[in-house]
Amino acid sequence: MPASSKPLTEAALLKMPAAAYMNADQLAFFRSRLEALRDEMLSNAADTGATINKNKNFPAPNDRATVEEEHMLEQRVRDRERKLLKKIHTALNRIESGEYGWCLETGDPIGLPRLLARPTAEYSIEAQERHEKMERLRA
Repeated sequence: MPASSKPLTEAALLKMPAAAYMNADQLAFFRSRLEALRDEMLSNAADTGATINKNKNFPAPNDRATVEEEHMLEQRVRDRERKLLKKIHTALNRIESGEYGWCLETGDPIGLPRLLARPTAEYSIEAQERHEKMERLRA
């Protein structure tokens, strides 16, 4: 929870001076956002397991095929979420270690607008673009 009495909003966060970058209030804001995202994904995963277990027996082959296709799509989404959960865990660890908000490659600030859009970001936009360009060249 931020040090101030009321929760920090995105607008208030963006109005802070550059010297306040990754202060206690900002770190608390992002910790809360990451924890909420993590909790939502864990809840979704539990719901998926319950849905899959509930729909096991279908007399008509077409019904079974439809449900199996829906399950495959749901499992793909959960697989993406599982990968994002790892990134969330890493971001929470970076908050604890004091590294959150700083580019892993350059050490420069990642920037509040980028972190608001992608709270798991580990690189500045410029560094991320370089990584993506190198990936395309290798592919």
